[in-house]
Amino acid sequence: MTEPLLVDRTDAVVTLTLNRPTAMNSLDVALKEALRDALAELETDRSCRAVVLAGAGGSFSAGQDLREHVQTLESADADPLGTVRAHYNPIAARLANLPKPVVAAVRGMAAGAGASLAFLADFRIGGPKTRFLMAFAGVGLAADTGASWTLPRLVGHAKAVELLMLAEPVGAEDACRLGLLTRLVDDDEQVLPTAQELAARLAAGPTVAYGAIKRQLSIADAGTLADALAAEAQAQAICGGTADHRAATMAFVNKQKPVFEGR
Repeated sequence: MTEPLLVDRTDAVVTLTLNRPTAMNSLDVALKEALRDALAELETDRSCRAVVLAGAGGSFSAGQDLREHVQTLESADADPLGTVRAHYNPIAARLANLPKPVVAAVRGMAAGAGASLAFLADFRIGGPKTRFLMAFAGVGLAADTGASWTLPRLVGHAKAVELLMLAEPVGAEDACRLGLLTRLVDDDEQVLPTAQELAARLAAGPTVAYGAIKRQLSIADAGTLADALAAEAQAQAICGGTADHRAATMAFVNKQKPVFEGR
Protein backbone atom coordinates (compact mmCIF):
# COMPACT_ATOMS: atom_id res chain seq x y z
CA MET A 1 0.00 0.00 0.00
CA THR A 2 1.33 3.41 -0.98
CA GLU A 3 2.01 5.70 1.95
CA PRO A 4 -0.26 8.78 1.77
CA LEU A 5 2.46 10.97 3.29
CA LEU A 6 6.17 10.66 2.56
CA VAL A 7 8.61 11.79 5.26
CA ASP A 8 12.17 12.51 4.15
CA ARG A 9 14.96 13.71 6.42
CA THR A 10 18.03 15.47 5.08
CA ASP A 11 20.20 16.72 7.91
CA ALA A 12 17.93 19.00 9.98
CA VAL A 13 15.28 19.47 7.26
CA VAL A 14 12.20 17.25 7.16
CA THR A 15 10.22 17.20 3.90
CA LEU A 16 6.59 16.12 4.16
CA THR A 17 5.19 15.16 0.75
CA LEU A 18 1.47 14.72 0.16
CA ASN A 19 1.56 11.49 -1.82
CA ARG A 20 -1.63 10.97 -3.82
CA PRO A 21 -0.44 12.22 -7.22
CA THR A 22 -3.13 10.42 -9.24
CA ALA A 23 -5.75 12.34 -7.23
CA MET A 24 -3.87 15.68 -7.34
CA ASN A 25 -2.87 15.01 -3.72
CA SER A 26 -6.45 15.55 -2.58
CA LEU A 27 -6.91 15.14 1.13
CA ASP A 28 -8.64 11.93 2.20
CA VAL A 29 -8.87 10.75 5.80
CA ALA A 30 -5.69 8.67 5.60
CA LEU A 31 -3.61 11.60 4.33
CA LYS A 32 -5.12 14.07 6.78
CA GLU A 33 -4.46 11.79 9.73
CA ALA A 34 -0.91 11.10 8.57
CA LEU A 35 -0.17 14.82 8.18
CA ARG A 36 -1.77 15.72 11.50
CA ASP A 37 0.21 13.05 13.36
CA ALA A 38 3.51 13.83 11.59
CA LEU A 39 3.24 17.50 12.53
CA ALA A 40 2.51 16.55 16.13
CA GLU A 41 5.71 14.52 16.25
CA LEU A 42 7.80 17.27 14.67
CA GLU A 43 6.70 19.80 17.31
CA THR A 44 9.03 18.22 19.85
CA ASP A 45 11.59 16.65 17.50
CA ARG A 46 14.79 18.56 18.29
CA SER A 47 16.59 16.97 15.32
CA CYS A 48 14.15 18.73 12.97
CA ARG A 49 14.91 22.43 12.59
CA ALA A 50 12.91 23.25 9.46
CA VAL A 51 10.04 21.66 7.52
CA VAL A 52 9.20 21.57 3.81
CA LEU A 53 5.63 20.81 2.76
CA ALA A 54 5.27 19.56 -0.82
CA GLY A 55 3.02 17.57 -3.14
CA ALA A 56 3.96 14.59 -5.27
CA GLY A 57 3.69 14.83 -9.05
CA GLY A 58 2.52 18.00 -10.77
CA SER A 59 0.19 19.38 -8.10
CA PHE A 60 0.52 20.65 -4.56
CA SER A 61 -2.98 19.65 -3.42
CA ALA A 62 -6.50 19.91 -4.82
CA GLY A 63 -7.90 20.14 -1.29
CA GLN A 64 -10.57 17.88 0.18
CA ASP A 65 -11.10 14.58 -1.64
CA LEU A 66 -14.63 15.26 -2.90
CA ARG A 67 -15.23 11.65 -3.95
CA GLU A 68 -14.71 10.58 -0.37
CA HIS A 69 -16.80 13.54 0.82
CA VAL A 70 -19.74 12.52 -1.41
CA GLN A 71 -19.73 9.13 0.28
CA THR A 72 -19.87 10.87 3.66
CA LEU A 73 -22.76 13.09 2.54
CA GLU A 74 -24.70 10.05 1.30
CA SER A 75 -24.09 8.09 4.49
CA ALA A 76 -26.01 8.39 7.72
CA ASP A 77 -23.23 10.53 9.21
CA ALA A 78 -24.87 13.25 11.28
CA ASP A 79 -21.82 15.48 10.96
CA PRO A 80 -20.49 15.24 7.38
CA LEU A 81 -18.12 18.17 7.96
CA GLY A 82 -16.76 16.74 11.19
CA THR A 83 -13.41 16.44 9.42
CA VAL A 84 -12.93 20.17 10.03
CA ARG A 85 -12.69 19.67 13.78
CA ALA A 86 -11.08 16.24 13.64
CA HIS A 87 -8.46 16.94 10.98
CA TYR A 88 -8.27 20.39 9.39
CA ASN A 89 -8.31 22.44 12.59
CA PRO A 90 -5.55 20.40 14.31
CA ILE A 91 -3.44 20.46 11.14
CA ALA A 92 -3.86 24.23 10.79
CA ALA A 93 -3.04 24.87 14.44
CA ARG A 94 0.05 22.68 14.34
CA LEU A 95 1.37 24.21 11.12
CA ALA A 96 0.80 27.76 12.31
CA ASN A 97 2.29 27.15 15.75
CA LEU A 98 5.15 24.85 14.78
CA PRO A 99 8.18 26.31 16.62
CA LYS A 100 10.39 26.02 13.54
CA PRO A 101 10.23 27.45 10.01
CA VAL A 102 7.89 25.89 7.42
CA VAL A 103 8.46 26.28 3.68
CA ALA A 104 5.75 25.23 1.20
CA ALA A 105 6.90 24.04 -2.23
CA VAL A 106 3.78 24.96 -4.21
CA ARG A 107 4.14 23.26 -7.56
CA GLY A 108 1.02 23.30 -9.76
CA MET A 109 -2.48 23.64 -8.32
CA ALA A 110 -3.20 24.44 -4.68
CA ALA A 111 -6.97 24.54 -4.22
CA GLY A 112 -9.34 24.73 -1.27
CA ALA A 113 -7.78 23.22 1.84
CA GLY A 114 -4.64 22.59 -0.22
CA ALA A 115 -4.21 26.33 -0.71
CA SER A 116 -5.00 26.87 2.96
CA LEU A 117 -2.15 24.53 3.92
CA ALA A 118 0.28 26.56 1.81
CA PHE A 119 -0.90 29.83 3.38
CA LEU A 120 -0.06 28.46 6.84
CA ALA A 121 3.61 28.08 5.87
CA ASP A 122 6.08 30.82 6.70
CA PHE A 123 7.43 30.86 3.14
CA ARG A 124 5.88 29.71 -0.16
CA ILE A 125 7.92 28.91 -3.27
CA GLY A 126 6.13 28.61 -6.63
CA GLY A 127 6.83 28.12 -10.32
CA PRO A 128 5.23 29.12 -13.64
CA LYS A 129 2.41 26.55 -13.28
CA THR A 130 1.55 27.41 -9.68
CA ARG A 131 -2.13 28.23 -9.23
CA PHE A 132 -4.19 29.05 -6.16
CA LEU A 133 -7.95 28.54 -6.07
CA MET A 134 -10.10 29.22 -3.04
CA ALA A 135 -12.62 26.65 -4.20
CA PHE A 136 -14.82 26.47 -1.10
CA ALA A 137 -17.71 28.66 -2.31
CA GLY A 138 -17.80 26.68 -5.55
CA VAL A 139 -19.16 23.70 -3.61
CA GLY A 140 -21.30 25.78 -1.25
CA LEU A 141 -18.87 25.93 1.65
CA ALA A 142 -17.11 28.63 3.64
CA ALA A 143 -13.34 28.67 4.19
CA ASP A 144 -11.54 26.23 6.44
CA THR A 145 -8.02 25.06 7.40
CA GLY A 146 -7.26 28.56 8.67
CA ALA A 147 -7.87 30.42 5.38
CA SER A 148 -10.18 32.95 7.03
CA TRP A 149 -7.23 33.85 9.30
CA THR A 150 -4.25 33.59 6.95
CA LEU A 151 -5.68 35.03 3.76
CA PRO A 152 -6.58 38.53 5.07
CA ARG A 153 -3.11 38.73 6.64
CA LEU A 154 -1.47 37.91 3.33
CA VAL A 155 -3.57 39.95 0.90
CA GLY A 156 -5.81 42.24 2.98
CA HIS A 157 -9.50 41.96 3.88
CA ALA A 158 -10.99 43.19 0.61
CA LYS A 159 -8.88 40.88 -1.57
CA ALA A 160 -9.60 37.96 0.73
CA VAL A 161 -13.33 38.55 0.26
CA GLU A 162 -12.83 38.58 -3.50
CA LEU A 163 -10.75 35.41 -3.59
CA LEU A 164 -13.07 33.48 -1.29
CA MET A 165 -16.41 34.58 -2.75
CA LEU A 166 -15.59 34.67 -6.46
CA ALA A 167 -13.46 31.51 -6.30
CA GLU A 168 -11.39 32.44 -9.33
CA PRO A 169 -7.91 30.97 -9.90
CA VAL A 170 -4.85 33.10 -9.23
CA GLY A 171 -1.86 32.51 -11.50
CA ALA A 172 1.77 32.45 -10.42
CA GLU A 173 2.70 36.04 -11.24
CA ASP A 174 -0.42 37.50 -9.61
CA ALA A 175 0.12 35.23 -6.60
CA CYS A 176 3.63 36.59 -6.19
CA ARG A 177 2.42 40.17 -6.58
CA LEU A 178 -0.32 39.67 -3.98
CA GLY A 179 2.01 38.04 -1.47
CA LEU A 180 0.60 34.51 -1.76
CA LEU A 181 4.06 33.44 -2.92
CA THR A 182 7.29 34.43 -1.24
CA ARG A 183 9.39 33.59 -4.27
CA LEU A 184 8.63 32.65 -7.87
CA VAL A 185 11.22 30.56 -9.70
CA ASP A 186 11.47 30.23 -13.49
CA ASP A 187 11.25 26.45 -13.68
CA ASP A 188 8.65 24.23 -11.99
CA GLU A 189 11.30 21.57 -11.55
CA GLN A 190 13.18 23.95 -9.27
CA VAL A 191 10.28 24.62 -6.89
CA LEU A 192 11.08 21.80 -4.48
CA PRO A 193 14.89 22.16 -4.60
CA THR A 194 14.54 25.91 -3.99
CA ALA A 195 12.20 25.31 -1.06
CA GLN A 196 14.58 22.73 0.42
CA GLU A 197 17.55 25.06 -0.05
CA LEU A 198 15.71 27.81 1.82
CA ALA A 199 14.71 25.35 4.55
CA ALA A 200 18.34 24.24 4.91
CA ARG A 201 19.40 27.87 5.29
CA LEU A 202 16.75 28.41 7.96
CA ALA A 203 17.67 25.15 9.72
CA ALA A 204 21.21 26.48 10.11
CA GLY A 205 19.91 29.65 11.74
CA PRO A 206 18.72 30.61 15.24
CA THR A 207 15.68 28.34 15.28
CA VAL A 208 14.73 29.16 18.87
CA ALA A 209 14.48 32.80 17.81
CA TYR A 210 12.50 31.84 14.70
CA GLY A 211 9.96 30.03 16.85
CA ALA A 212 9.73 33.04 19.15
CA ILE A 213 9.21 35.37 16.17
CA LYS A 214 6.33 33.21 14.95
CA ARG A 215 4.67 33.37 18.38
CA GLN A 216 5.20 37.13 18.60
CA LEU A 217 3.57 37.78 15.25
CA SER A 218 0.63 35.54 16.06
CA ILE A 219 -0.02 37.40 19.30
CA ALA A 220 0.52 40.83 17.74
CA ASP A 221 -1.84 40.08 14.84
CA ALA A 222 -4.78 39.54 17.17
CA GLY A 223 -3.79 41.65 20.17
CA THR A 224 -3.01 45.13 21.38
CA LEU A 225 0.31 46.94 21.64
CA ALA A 226 0.44 45.89 25.28
CA ASP A 227 -0.02 42.26 24.25
CA ALA A 228 2.78 42.60 21.70
CA LEU A 229 5.15 44.23 24.20
CA ALA A 230 4.49 41.51 26.76
CA ALA A 231 5.13 38.83 24.14
CA GLU A 232 8.35 40.55 23.10
CA ALA A 233 9.58 40.69 26.69
CA GLN A 234 8.84 37.00 27.18
CA ALA A 235 10.46 36.06 23.87
CA GLN A 236 13.62 38.02 24.58
CA ALA A 237 13.89 36.45 28.01
CA ILE A 238 13.78 33.02 26.40
CA CYS A 239 16.09 33.84 23.49
CA GLY A 240 18.50 35.76 25.71
CA GLY A 241 19.14 32.64 27.73
CA THR A 242 20.05 30.46 24.76
CA ALA A 243 23.51 29.24 23.92
CA ASP A 244 22.87 30.50 20.36
CA HIS A 245 22.45 34.10 21.54
CA ARG A 246 25.58 34.02 23.67
CA ALA A 247 27.70 32.38 20.97
CA ALA A 248 26.42 34.67 18.21
CA THR A 249 27.02 37.78 20.30
CA MET A 250 30.59 36.71 20.98
CA ALA A 251 31.08 35.88 17.30
CA PHE A 252 29.83 39.35 16.31
CA VAL A 253 32.19 41.06 18.75
CA ASN A 254 35.09 38.97 17.44
CA LYS A 255 34.06 39.55 13.80
CA GLN A 256 33.39 35.86 13.23
CA LYS A 257 30.52 34.06 11.54
CA PRO A 258 28.08 32.70 14.12
CA VAL A 259 27.19 29.01 14.26
CA PHE A 260 23.70 28.26 15.53
CA GLU A 261 22.73 24.98 17.15
CA GLY A 262 19.09 25.61 17.91
CA ARG A 263 19.48 25.68 21.68
